[in-house]
Amino acid sequence: MTSNGLLVLDKPLGMSSRQALDRVRRRYRTRKAGFAGTLDPLASGVLVCALGVATRLLTYLEGDAKRYRAIVELGRETDTDDAEGRTVAQGDWHAVGRAQVDAALVAFRGPLRQRPPAYSAISIGGQRLYALARRGEAVVAPEREVTIYALDLTDWRPPKFVLDVRCSKGTYIRALARDLGRTLGCYAYLAGLRRTASGAFTLDQATTLEQLEAAGDDRLATYLLPPRAAVAHLPAVALESDEVDRVRSGQRLRRSEAGDGPVALVDCDGIVVGVGRSVAGTIQPEKVLPPPDQA
Repeated sequence: MTSNGLLVLDKPLGMSSRQALDRVRRRYRTRKAGFAGTLDPLASGVLVCALGVATRLLTYLEGDAKRYRAIVELGRETDTDDAEGRTVAQGDWHAVGRAQVDAALVAFRGPLRQRPPAYSAISIGGQRLYALARRGEAVVAPEREVTIYALDLTDWRPPKFVLDVRCSKGTYIRALARDLGRTLGCYAYLAGLRRTASGAFTLDQATTLEQLEAAGDDRLATYLLPPRAAVAHLPAVALESDEVDRVRSGQRLRRSEAGDGPVALVDCDGIVVGVGRSVAGTIQPEKVLPPPDQA
């Protein structure tokens, strides 16, 4: 069974990203598996999973921008900033109209400082915030710099409305809902979340767990994208046959045409051999994949 490549999974509600990955890993009967960009159990949508040798390339996907369909409900704030939490504040939302929400969104577009939710996986002093919060310890998460590239109100059905959000890595949509509610003066929480894209990978490409588990073994490879898809956004450098061997042994190459930065190193068949860092006309291999017959 071929189990080297990327799987764009449509993660279901009620399941952690790790639980979803474990289902994928068992179906493909592989020990090597990972994912880029965690989704909470209450969120569904695009989870990019890597299997086999493609796991070595996950680091080049971690910084990808994400896109979400977020359902926000006005009128209360919770301790988790989502529907699962305990109500900690309430406000009257009836005077808030669509025009006010549109006007409030302006301040949240572009670079901003955001305080992550108390119930989050961020570590402070070696402990996860959610673990501290569950023990009743009042710990305030430090603010972080995030960027919201696009933020639009797409559906208005008060007290709920839908936002289309495109944002940087590390952005908490729960925190966005919370802060927006405070700006509007009536509080709010995240009532639903669906990731519609992670970098170049979209829901249109996604496969469900039900599809995987219903498919025969001979069909499983058809759901995988080749490992090169993980580095398709990087400039590609085509290698000569002798350079392929040198890259796999970690040797530096002299290639004056490559600009500075990470580059995908591919053989004559377009198969990714690894990723290198190009600086001043030389390429130093950073990640190297084994030959296909040894993967």
